[in-house]
Amino acid sequence: MALADKTIKLCNCNRTIPLDPKALAAALKSKSPLTIHTELCRREVGAFHDALRDPEVLVACTQEAPLFAELAEAAGAKGELGFLNIRENAGWSAEGAAATPKIAALLALAAMPDPEAVPTVGYKSGGSVLVIGPSEAALAWAERLAGELDVSVLATSSRAGALPAERRYPVWSGKVARISGYLGAFEVEWTQDNPIDLDVCTRCNACVRACPEDAINLAYQVDLGRCTGHRACVKACGAIGAIDFDRADTKRGEKFDLVFDLSREPVLRMPDLPQGYFAPGDDPLEQALAAQKLPQLVGEFEKPKFFAYKERICAHGRSGKTGCTQCIDVCSTGAITSDGDRIKVDPHLCAGCGGCSTVCPSGAMTYAYPRVPDTGARLKAVLGAYREAGGRDACIVFHNAGDGRALVQLPARRGRGLPARMIPIEIFHAASVGMDTWLGAIAYGASQVVVVSAGAEPESYVEAIRKQMGFAQTVLTALGYAGRHFELLVAEDAKALEAALWSLAPAGGVAKPATFNLSAEKRTTLDFALDHLAKHAPAPKEEIALGAGAPFGSIAVNKDTCTLCKSCIGACPEAALLDSPEAPMLRFIERNCVQCGLCANTCPENAIMLAPRLLLTAQAREAVTLNEATPFDCVRCGKPFGTRQMIDAMMGRLTAHSMFAGGGAMRRLQMCADCRVVDMMESKDEPSILNVRKNP
Repeated sequence: MALADKTIKLCNCNRTIPLDPKALAAALKSKSPLTIHTELCRREVGAFHDALRDPEVLVACTQEAPLFAELAEAAGAKGELGFLNIRENAGWSAEGAAATPKIAALLALAAMPDPEAVPTVGYKSGGSVLVIGPSEAALAWAERLAGELDVSVLATSSRAGALPAERRYPVWSGKVARISGYLGAFEVEWTQDNPIDLDVCTRCNACVRACPEDAINLAYQVDLGRCTGHRACVKACGAIGAIDFDRADTKRGEKFDLVFDLSREPVLRMPDLPQGYFAPGDDPLEQALAAQKLPQLVGEFEKPKFFAYKERICAHGRSGKTGCTQCIDVCSTGAITSDGDRIKVDPHLCAGCGGCSTVCPSGAMTYAYPRVPDTGARLKAVLGAYREAGGRDACIVFHNAGDGRALVQLPARRGRGLPARMIPIEIFHAASVGMDTWLGAIAYGASQVVVVSAGAEPESYVEAIRKQMGFAQTVLTALGYAGRHFELLVAEDAKALEAALWSLAPAGGVAKPATFNLSAEKRTTLDFALDHLAKHAPAPKEEIALGAGAPFGSIAVNKDTCTLCKSCIGACPEAALLDSPEAPMLRFIERNCVQCGLCANTCPENAIMLAPRLLLTAQAREAVTLNEATPFDCVRCGKPFGTRQMIDAMMGRLTAHSMFAGGGAMRRLQMCADCRVVDMMESKDEPSILNVRKNP
C-alpha cells in the first residue's frame, strides 16, 4: 500500500516538535488535511482508537509503541500497525522547523514493504556446557549451573579449590589445544598435562596421604614443582591406575553445546566470538552476567543466512594459484576459509557483518539481509520523497540498530540533534553496505553518505570501509563533484558524533537523479551508478587512476616475454581475458576485470602486471588486443598449431636437455601433435619396448 493510502497519526509530543501540517500534507500528497496531535498517547488516545478501523495505520512515535500495540490488540484491530521515530530523528533538532522534507522521507521509508525473506540457519542446543578455567572458579560456577545445565569442567590450574564430595559432573584437567564450532556443536580438545587423570581418580585420598612432600591437594593434581619423584602416590593408587607420570596418550576431546571460558585470556581470540561461547575473563561481575545467559541458550534457534555466494565468479583461486583473499582477511569470526580454488563459509559462524560483500570485487559474495535491491529501493523512495518535499543536500546516515541507533538518537535528547538534511537509515552492521550502495545513493541524488560506528566494530572492518570509501571518493573527485561525499564516523559518545555531523559541509551532488534500480549483481550496480555519475559529471573524465587494491583496472602485458600460452585466460574467473578463434591473440575486456591478480600469479613468464584504474569510455566494454603473434606452422604438414615465440622459447630451453640431443627430437618440437606421433612411429632409431631384453 502506498504512503498516500495509509492512515498517518502524527503527534508533536507535547508541542516539542515543530510540525507544519500544511507543508507535510503537501509533501506527502495527502488527499485530506493532516491532524497534528499533541498528546496522542494520553488525552487524545481516542483518535488512535478511531484510526484502527483503517487497514493500515502508521504512528510517528516509537517511544509508546508498546502502549499503542497493546491498545490495538485489546480493540481487536485487524489492520497493520507500524511505527517510526520522527522525534529524535528529525523534530528534536536545532533545525527541527526545517525538517519537513526529512519527515516526509522517514514516512516514505516506514511505508516500504518488508524485504524478501531469506533462508535461515538453525542451532540446536541440549544444554551441555564446558566450564574452562582455574579449578576454584570453574568448580564454583559448575556448582551453580549444575541444576540447570549438563555441566562439565576443564580445570586449567589446580593451585586452589577442592573437588566436590559428590561426583555429579565430569571434571578433567589440562591445557586447551583447540576449540572449534558454535552453539550446539563445539569441539574441544585438550592435553592431559598432570599425572593424575581426574576422570579415573576415585578421590580416595590414598595419594594425598602417601605423598611426603604434600604435593597433592584436594583438587587431586600433582604439584610438579614440589614433587621429588619418589612415586609413592603411584604405589598408593594401585590398581586404580589414575596416576601415570609417563602417560603416552595425553590428547583428550569432547563435544559440547556451550563453552563458558573463565580464562584470564580467552582461548578463542577473535573480535566476534561464535554463538554459545562466553569469555567473561576473571571479572566476577562479568562472569555472573555471562552465566545468566547460558540457560537461555537451550533449545532450537534460528538466525538469517546473511550471505549468498556464487562460486562461478569467485576470484579466490584457480588451478592451485591464489588470487583474491579479501573476504578471508576481513572476516572477524573465522567463518570464511580457503577451500582450494574457492572459499568456504560456515553460516553458523557468520555474524552477519557483511564486510565480505563490501570488499568482494566481483560480487561473488553478496549480502542477503537485506539484499542490495531491497536497500536500493528504500534509498530511492527516501531520497525521492525528500527531494519532492523541497529538501536539498540530503545526507544518508547509515547506523546499526543497536549501539549505533542509541548513538545517533542521543544528540536529540542532550544537544542540537541531527541536521535537517541528515536522514538516518538502520542497517544490521556498519560494514553491510559497500561501494555499490554508496554510489547508488549518490546517483539517486544524495549529497553524502555517512556510516556511523559506535566503536565496537573490529579494526578490520573500519579499515576495509575506509579503503572502499577512498576508491569511491577518488572517482567522484576526479569527475568534478566537489566536497567530501563519504565518511566513516567512529565515535564512542554522542557529543563527538554530534560535533562531527554538524561539521560536515554538503558536497556536490548529481544534477539529475538516476531512475535505475540497484541490482543483485554488484558489478551491474556499479556499472549503472558509474555510468550515470560520469554522464552528469561536472568535469567528465575518460580515465581515473586508482590505488592498489581497487576493484577496477587494466593489465599490462610484456609482449617481449609473453608467449601467448593463454594460461591467463583459463585462470580468469570474470571472462576479462579472451582467446581468438582466428589467430594467436590475447584479448581483454576491462570492465570485467576485478584486479584479483590470478592472471599475473598464473603467468609462467611473469609477463602480466596489474594496472588499477577506472576507464569510463565505451572501450571499457569492448575486447581489445593486448598481444598477438605470428602462427607457427607444423614443419611436416604445414598446419598452424602455436606461436613462433612460444616454439622458439621452448626450443631454447630444451636445447641442452639430453632427451633432445638428436636433431629428430628437436624437430618434433616444431610439429603438431598428430605429426609428432606419426614421426615417432616412422623413426627406426626410436627406442621400442619390443627391443628391450630381459636381464639374465
